[in-house]
Order: sequence, then C-alpha cells, then structure tokens
Amino acid sequence: MANVLLVANLNCDRILLLDKPLTSGGRFHYHDGGQRLGGGGANTGLGLVWAGHRVALVSQVGRDKVGDWLLAETSTAGIDCHLISRRPGNTCEMLLMMTPNGDRTIIRPQRPIFELPAPPRWQRWDVLYINSSAEGAVSWAKTALEHCLVVGQLAKDERQRPCHILITSASDLAGRASGDLWQYAKGIAGDSLQHFIVTDGAKGATAYSETGLLHVAARPANVVDTTGAGDVYAAGLIHGLVSGFNLQQAMEEAAIWAAIAVESESSTPGEALKDHLAEKESECHTTATKAP
Repeated sequence: MANVLLVANLNCDRILLLDKPLTSGGRFHYHDGGQRLGGGGANTGLGLVWAGHRVALVSQVGRDKVGDWLLAETSTAGIDCHLISRRPGNTCEMLLMMTPNGDRTIIRPQRPIFELPAPPRWQRWDVLYINSSAEGAVSWAKTALEHCLVVGQLAKDERQRPCHILITSASDLAGRASGDLWQYAKGIAGDSLQHFIVTDGAKGATAYSETGLLHVAARPANVVDTTGAGDVYAAGLIHGLVSGFNLQQAMEEAAIWAAIAVESESSTPGEALKDHLAEKESECHTTATKAP
C-alpha cells in the first residue's frame, strides 16, 4: 500500500449524448446523461483507492451545491479530501458531448486561478502525481523529487513539469514536439526525468528514455467512452510501479486499466476494474500459497 498525493482537477461532468457525430454547421439532438464525478483527481484517484492505496487529493471547488456534491461523492468513494480548498462562487461544470461512436467533445469555462499552499512534508508520501495548472505546482514537484516518485501529465502548454515520469497522449503531443522526443521531454521535466510515456489509443504506448524506447501494445477493447482513459492509464502505471513492477510490467498493467476505462460508461474507472484487481489479488494469494 502506497501513500499517493494527487494534484489534479475535480469536476462535475454533465453528459450530453448526441444522436450523431459532430459536424460544422450541423443540428443535433441529445439525451441528457446527467451529472457524474470526473476530472483527473477522481479518474486517477478512484482506481488507486480500489487497488488498496491511500490517496489524498489537492484541488479546488466552489462554495456551492455542486462543490458540496463533489466533496461528498469523492470522500464517500474513499479519497481523502481534507486538502481540497473551497473558493467563492460556483463550481465549473464540464459539458461532455458524447457521440454514438464513443468520441467526446469537452466544453468548459476558463478555470479560476488556483494557488497551491507551501509544499507538504514529502517524507510521508510515496508518490506525487501532478495533472493540474495550479500555480505552485513546479515548486511542489521540485521539492518532492528527492523524497518520492513524481509523475506528471504534460500540460496543455509548455510550462515546466519537473518529474521522474512524464505522460502524455499522441493527440496532446501533436504539433508540439519536432525532432528528438526525449530531448523535448527533458526540456519540460528536467534532468530528473527517467521515462517519457506517450499513449496512442489502440496503437499502444511508447516509453522514451536516455537509452532508447520501449513499446507496449494496447489491450483490445470495445470503446464506449474514452473520457478519463489517460487518467486511468496513469493510475494503473502508478499502481504497477509502487507494487514493484518493472516499467514494461507497469505499462502492461496500465494498458489493462485503460482498456477497462474505455469500455465503461463513465469518466471514472468502471466496476470491471474492481473485478480485475480482485482476480490479481487471488492469483497472488494462490501463488504465495503454493510457494515452498
């Protein structure tokens, strides 16, 4: 069991189920899919909680009924919310427009500025995961590097993201890096970077490092909803690494988690992930029992 600190968004996702793919100038009918828990904090955190880790979330929500709902849902799910701050005003809702083929378009308001407080004492944490544009995130990451594993998602811009492992998707990387991807990643993450992992949907994921690259195939999946798949992949990777897996094994585990995520009608990991984790635990118990 690891102590994992997440710096990530906590969202209320409002789902609009469209009758056909989006096209410019088109007209669409939708079915209101209601609201659901979302954001990197929930999408990454829940899987780690289900895997038996202690997870605390650093985020910000409004001082309104939606914020109350988010905190209640997240804490009930087992994520420690005492580091989530409340700001005046309403909590921003994310509009997720889902098409019949599983594609989604996200519309959201500009996020209010979120300033992190002074960094915590890193000795109590095994992992710091950053997937947020919060001010102060760079300082937190730099102070954590010598004390725990730091995993970061590549930001939407070119801001620094000091970490040991940097993750992004091929779509988020498109048009941003020309030439050597490893050198590009080091320019973002710094000299502490050990691996730069680029996921590419059904094509799998590739890890770049100083010594070369490692490709791990994706797990076949019947895609229902791709929302949150990258967040769940990060959770699976973190779980693998803190469980003592080597990088390839951790990426294989992450691929399983991501495949389960896209087959679920939710932003957070599907219930099938619980079944997978229970099966893995049973296998480990059986192996330990048979050991001489």
